[in-house]
Amino acid sequence: MKDYKTNKLRNLALVGHSGAGKTSLTESLLYFTKAINRVGKVADGNTVSDYEKQEIKRKISIQTSIIPVEYKDYKVNFIDAPGFFDFEGEVLNALRASESALFVIDGENGIEVGTEKYWKYTENISLPRIIFVNKLDKENAKFNQVVSDLHIDFSKKIIPLTLTLGEGENFEGLIDVIDKKAFKYVDGKVEEVEIPEIRVEEVNAVYEEIQEVVAESDDELMDKYFSGESFTEEEFKEGFRKAIINGNAVPLVAGSLEKNIGLDLLMDVITKYMPSPDHKAANIGFRVTDDYEEFEVSEDSPFSAVVFKTIADPFLGKISIFKVLSGAIKKDQNFYDISKDKELKASNIFYLRGKEQFKAEKIVAGDIGAFSKQDILQTGDSLCTKESPIEYKKIKYPRPVLYYAIEAESKNDEDKISAALKKLSEEDPTFEDRRDAETHQEVLAGLGNVQLEVLMDKLKENYSVNTKIVDLKIPYRETIKGKSDVQGKHKKQSGGAGQYGDVFIRFEPCDEEFVFDEEVFGGAVPKNYFPAVEKGLRDSMDEGPLAGYKVVGIKATLYDGSYHPVDSNEQAFKSAARLAFKKGIVEAKPILLEPIMKLEIKVDEKYMGDVMGDMNKRRGKILGMEPQEDGSQIISALAPESEVLKYSIDLRSMTQARGSFSMEFEKYEEVPKEITEKIIEENKKE
Repeated sequence: MKDYKTNKLRNLALVGHSGAGKTSLTESLLYFTKAINRVGKVADGNTVSDYEKQEIKRKISIQTSIIPVEYKDYKVNFIDAPGFFDFEGEVLNALRASESALFVIDGENGIEVGTEKYWKYTENISLPRIIFVNKLDKENAKFNQVVSDLHIDFSKKIIPLTLTLGEGENFEGLIDVIDKKAFKYVDGKVEEVEIPEIRVEEVNAVYEEIQEVVAESDDELMDKYFSGESFTEEEFKEGFRKAIINGNAVPLVAGSLEKNIGLDLLMDVITKYMPSPDHKAANIGFRVTDDYEEFEVSEDSPFSAVVFKTIADPFLGKISIFKVLSGAIKKDQNFYDISKDKELKASNIFYLRGKEQFKAEKIVAGDIGAFSKQDILQTGDSLCTKESPIEYKKIKYPRPVLYYAIEAESKNDEDKISAALKKLSEEDPTFEDRRDAETHQEVLAGLGNVQLEVLMDKLKENYSVNTKIVDLKIPYRETIKGKSDVQGKHKKQSGGAGQYGDVFIRFEPCDEEFVFDEEVFGGAVPKNYFPAVEKGLRDSMDEGPLAGYKVVGIKATLYDGSYHPVDSNEQAFKSAARLAFKKGIVEAKPILLEPIMKLEIKVDEKYMGDVMGDMNKRRGKILGMEPQEDGSQIISALAPESEVLKYSIDLRSMTQARGSFSMEFEKYEEVPKEITEKIIEENKKE
């Protein structure tokens, strides 16, 4: 793979709904440009982009894949991102490293939820976009309907640069609106034909729309347009590119991967009109921290780069994929990881195409490369030189919303789980793993069930750790609603010295986790035994009498007791305190408390009724609703953790995957009596 100047590079994130044909597009483009000699298929598990075991097994993209396509004198890095929502972090990585987003839309299914989701996201970050409508050879494909729906749902700024010749099974070619030429695609060959006379007026109307967009991009071009002058080729190119970058135009290309229709025109549009990395409006995904000023995107600037994806392969080692944002990095050059304050050497740099590596001597500003076996590097690290330091802001990933408890199937593997998951977290920063100190469970948290199942499969395949899902234990608490006044007496005689401790303690509720007080008069209990009494009470709080959960919200006041001058000791008074605790809590109206989570649920208006009704069934409380600019609503609610453990799966079902939510712990509340009885009964069985 040869080297390219910055202005000859293009970086596009491939986004859209799962199954629209993103991976198939990269495969077709590689074949079209003669980089491969046959077209692989996702169903057959032999594509360049989807090479990871789980991708082949599940027939979906799971991780970001870099697919450079060399076309004419350009290199276009397509960053193939998963369409499945569980792998949203991969999409954010891809969008961050791109100057524009290529949306692939199924011409038969039209606008799907994946398209909607990332359209809104790219709109919010002002990322230039281009659309490829695929599968127009299918029986129910309707190109004009898809364009109409895009105008209604998204924007009138979407402009088809190609019109179709034929429809469905009779789809055979395209009309290039800008050049006003028509082409038929037959047996892998492209043949220019006359534009049907009946279509000329339609072509002219769309062409005029493009001309207006170009004119609106610049005052001088506007004057030229209104005076009836034609734009030069360069004026048209720059004007249209400017309109795309400013969000005033979104080019659309029609096609069919099955019939190899439209690939040439798509690549022409990308190389002519989509922004290059050195455009002043590019690289919006990388912003420097407040301590630094941005470098110019030029090979002459000081070197800087960001690691935006990590692959942790237990057999091949660690691969760190980076985008050079300024300057260049050469083989064997020293560079500085400012995020880790560590100087490193670029002993092995290369380009990637799927899993295939192409050695490089130098990677310039705007291009994407990779290091191998740089173990210290992590996703998000800023790279530069010590002489010209710079640091870029890290990306914010969505927080986990689905929690699994897992355990090793073999005791021999128990100690391996955490270490293996730590390795996997280098690849996927959107999941969290922790050992719950209270429930003693290994808790795996992520964005969806498929993501977590993939992680478990990787534990088995890559690290030989077999795991299984077990019921997630809820960290209930026990407390009291009433008061009690009890005695705890520990007396033990065993031949020689015995043990004697005797305490009277009042128990009552309090707002703090635990308060110990004493009101002993006359030395009934010597002061040197007060710490032992407190310690005995604190130790007892780890396991309550109702169902064995941690006890909170207790005030214990030691006010009387007795001791023996020979047999009393600290251990005896600890034991006496434990006896008093067990008796006192039972007599003070003990109750169970459950963790309450606060949820922020974002849904379209049409799903509001279903979502709120469902929340009520989960013993939830609606706190309020807030309308958003995009027409959706954010519902704030409180609900018991036990009722929302799998809410991400249920919300996805209720809203056809259009809903999203975040969740965090809010407080503890009393468990209803009938549910308390059920929890106690279940704990007895254990």
